[in-house]
Amino acid sequence: MNTTMAGYHILMILSAVDFRFNVLEDKVIKDYLVQAFPIHISLDREMAVISNLKHQEWEAHFVNCLEDFYDDSTQAERLQLLDFAVQLCKADGVINHTENHYLNLLFEAWDPQ
Repeated sequence: MNTTMAGYHILMILSAVDFRFNVLEDKVIKDYLVQAFPIHISLDREMAVISNLKHQEWEAHFVNCLEDFYDDSTQAERLQLLDFAVQLCKADGVINHTENHYLNLLFEAWDPQ
């Protein structure tokens, strides 16, 4: 999976782990897509992949995506996606335990220091 698709999957899973939809989270994802894809693309296939995951499969898929993103990205790209991930989790004003767990997976895997 390329970095842009992996980033999209990462953000989509982060938006889903609290089982609540928030339009501000949607805006963060759209902002990421505008930055990552300057032209319009269809995300139907990617959304189908994410939608077909069972909740218990989210973490393994998330980890695979963060590894794919890491393999093909620069430090600057990783820092930028980390920023989008934090913005997304903070969008509804609350970072719950599960969102925090997923953010920690990102930070621990990528060690942005």
